[in-house]
Amino acid sequence: MDYLVRFSQSHETFRLPELESLAVIEGIVMKSPFCIVHLPSDDAAKRLIRRSILVQSIHALWGSGPDLAAVHAAVHATTPHLWAQYLTCPFKFTIDSYQGSRTAEDKVRIINSFAYLGFAGPIRMRDPDEEFTLFEDWEFNSTPLGIPDPKHYYFGRYLGSGARDLPKVLDLKKRRYISTTSMDAELALVTANIALAAPGKLMYDPFVGTGSFPIACAQFGAVTFGSDIDGRSIRGDEKRKTLRGNFEQYGLLGGLGGMFTADLTNSPIRRADLRYDGDGVTGRLFDGIVCDPPYGVREGLRVLGVRDPEKSPWVIPKGKVMYKDPDFIPPRKPYSFLAMLDDILQFSAQTLVDGGRLSFWMPTANDENQEIAVPTHPYLEVVSVCTQVFNKWSRRLITYRRIPDKEVDPEAMKAREVATPVGKSADELNPFRKAYFNKFETADGSSDDAS
Repeated sequence: MDYLVRFSQSHETFRLPELESLAVIEGIVMKSPFCIVHLPSDDAAKRLIRRSILVQSIHALWGSGPDLAAVHAAVHATTPHLWAQYLTCPFKFTIDSYQGSRTAEDKVRIINSFAYLGFAGPIRMRDPDEEFTLFEDWEFNSTPLGIPDPKHYYFGRYLGSGARDLPKVLDLKKRRYISTTSMDAELALVTANIALAAPGKLMYDPFVGTGSFPIACAQFGAVTFGSDIDGRSIRGDEKRKTLRGNFEQYGLLGGLGGMFTADLTNSPIRRADLRYDGDGVTGRLFDGIVCDPPYGVREGLRVLGVRDPEKSPWVIPKGKVMYKDPDFIPPRKPYSFLAMLDDILQFSAQTLVDGGRLSFWMPTANDENQEIAVPTHPYLEVVSVCTQVFNKWSRRLITYRRIPDKEVDPEAMKAREVATPVGKSADELNPFRKAYFNKFETADGSSDDAS
């Protein structure tokens, strides 16, 4: 049967990737042209959207068409066998006009046109047993333009709602411990959904900060792990404001696997050799990797290490003595932004099980001449690219699926070029940082919003 999905009016490019990911989690085969999906049952429809952040509700689609006559014809043709189930129950009938409006008189007239359904139960506007909705899809700006009718109608029976209230539960404004770069709750939860976080899954964030992504994944039942180059972000004040304290606040300690200090290029996580005949599991342990890597704007990117060991031979011996000191800050060296992206993909290819997902955020300029290409890897297939647009730049949520070794093209792996740092300054190592501080102006002095 067909079902109508009513999305929220936010994050448009994230909607279908989230819904398709939830279908994977629930094991539902979904045919999804736009917002109408074909599902096996009402129960499958409810399960599909019960943890969705961007879906408002889902409805059994009884009829649709470009005008009311077509809707009535569809309802008469396909649903008469259903009407008897709702003849005497308390019900509610509403009209949802998207980008348009109706007078009260028009609404009453339209509702009365469905009188042939024969519903004789009491009308109950609050907590009805059944709710029927006529959705109207109007042209943009239809009211001031005086457009008299919608361009399309959908009529359906309400089945269930998404988890639109969940971001309020995890709202950063009420969280004990956050930083200036903590991901907002709504997008963290969407990321967790797209990465297929679920009970029995092991998820990892290599740039964990104060734990926004692990908290979102744990909310959906996964066991989470994380690391950060700066252990102070994990420890916080070592009292109430800590990453662990955030898990305690939401009652999610059961989903806290472990947190440690490390960077991606110096990680204790075991990495499997990339091969073409693996079994898809041995040597690889994570079901999902989720992260928002540093963009290197406020300061240049760094990894653990010494810029010039010959000029500072004392740094490494000193670190071996002081590394257990809570105030010890290990030495760091400049790191290329493009090398970081490549390292994230390489790490994921070596640690994700077959079908495991990598979902990470990446900034880019809106100007196509300065746009940073979506990075690729022979062992990772791009699942979706979602975009959150700001003024002159955007950030993308890029999601990959770890493909089985036997599906990897050996020639593509051999031809893969590892990104190498170019230059020494922060700007030379990070094209996004350079474009950001140049206000995304092109070589001729124009910018991406010059039009």
